[in-house]
Amino acid sequence: MLRSFKYALMGATAFAVAAHAAEPDQVPTTNNYSLETVIEPSAFHGIHGLTFTRDNRLLAGSVLGRTIYEIDIENKTSSTYIGAPLGMADDLEEGPNGELGWTAFLEGKYYLRTKDGETRTLAEGLPGLNSTAWAPDGRLFTTQVFLGDALYELDPSGNTPPRKIIEGMGGLNGFDFGPDGKLYGPLWFKGEIVRVDVDSGAMETIADGFNVPAAVNFDSKGNLWAVDTAAGQVVRVNVETGEKTIVANVDPSIDNLALNADDRLFISNMADNAIIQVNTETGETTPIVKGALAVAADIAHGHNADGEEVIFIGDLFSFRALNVATGELSEIGRVFGANIDYPISVGVNGEQIALAGWSAGMVQTYDTSTGELGDIHHNFTTPTDALPLPGGDVLVAEFARGALVRVDSTDWSKRTDIATDLAGPTSLLISANGKVLVSENIGGTISEIDLETGVRTVLASDLQGPEGFDQADDGTLYIAEVGTKSISRISPDGTKVTIGANLPIGFAGPADGLPVYVPTGVVLSDSGDIYFTADEVAGLYRLTPASE
Repeated sequence: MLRSFKYALMGATAFAVAAHAAEPDQVPTTNNYSLETVIEPSAFHGIHGLTFTRDNRLLAGSVLGRTIYEIDIENKTSSTYIGAPLGMADDLEEGPNGELGWTAFLEGKYYLRTKDGETRTLAEGLPGLNSTAWAPDGRLFTTQVFLGDALYELDPSGNTPPRKIIEGMGGLNGFDFGPDGKLYGPLWFKGEIVRVDVDSGAMETIADGFNVPAAVNFDSKGNLWAVDTAAGQVVRVNVETGEKTIVANVDPSIDNLALNADDRLFISNMADNAIIQVNTETGETTPIVKGALAVAADIAHGHNADGEEVIFIGDLFSFRALNVATGELSEIGRVFGANIDYPISVGVNGEQIALAGWSAGMVQTYDTSTGELGDIHHNFTTPTDALPLPGGDVLVAEFARGALVRVDSTDWSKRTDIATDLAGPTSLLISANGKVLVSENIGGTISEIDLETGVRTVLASDLQGPEGFDQADDGTLYIAEVGTKSISRISPDGTKVTIGANLPIGFAGPADGLPVYVPTGVVLSDSGDIYFTADEVAGLYRLTPASE
């Protein structure tokens, strides 16, 4: 149940990135640099829907990763069950004949794979298809959430179009059918759990007072279990009285839950890239699979309030910081647990940081000296980066418009276009001489922008999908070229050297439907090491120059 698309994706259909050329399974190579793992890769790119099959296998879906995984809960490992791109699954559930149905949120499609391996498309043209469940009588249902708000019945044979039952419910999310044959599910935007008659469309509230209820499931005894993503709670609900009993408290950003045949309960957590077992008697929690980073997107180099060298990480579901000296990874804030909204890009200027989330159309600031997150500001058009400027204003790169926008930090409604002819502005940087540099992913350039005139001076060209980059004091550029899955070094005289090749960067989004873009971040540390995010594997790596 990916939430990063809950706001309007203004201009999103124009969002395109450079082609990715190299194969992700090639062995990384370096040129006079050593490659080291700083943060181990994660198994997932955000984890959402969970379900148990009738033979007691746990399956988990990832929207961004476009993969359905099988989880070995005893050995605490994961493997690919249905790979990208077909495996995009916000929610999934096995049917009565061993078929598996799942919702491809970004594509607006519903897929069903029969027991003999045939894959059918049961619905398309329904953006935001989110949750799914089979009724006891074998009928199949799904909902649109965030990019729509409706409940549908689907024909498992694919012969008849979806039947809309009800709309405007308030975000009917991860639902399940009860012993009475009625549908029970949470209303994301209303903080309620409702009961729905799928034949008549009649809906009634059975429990309320939740912060953001994300999903429900019945156990074998008829108990209804619910998760509250904002409160970080696992709750047992009495369907007759509406009484709620908090069984476990965990970190916010819970997405879904599932119970196996023995009523062992498991939850997914987006920010932690985790599947966690919850003891329903004691409330004890046990991680089954967990990743340090969920997405590993843009990074920026700076210092914390204590003057320690830090790499700030936009991780989509959270905003994190890596202490370079100690290797400690800390969390500044996570979605639903703090005032933060899917940060994927980070820009630093001294003590000031700007966060951008293209999918949410948002920009906000963060003060490293006080540790305070600023207000969230929406209605930007695919903001792929943001950068605090001297004097307090913020510069925003709007990818779909090809524009750099200067925002008055005292009045965020005052926005002035600085440049409007850029070919996919992606990452921003304050250069060594105090000017602004921008990478153009589609144009294949790194350019210097005059903020007064908008004049663009190209510093490097003929690049293959440049994204994150950094600049040394002498003007040397270090650039992630996702089109060749490499990191390049370009000297002030124009000499170009590939210092890392066949790297796991350049995460590719779906060919159809809404776009997905995960920027690769690059920073130069105080010691001269090159840190970069590996968006294909949700990890962080370091290139260290060889000793002279």
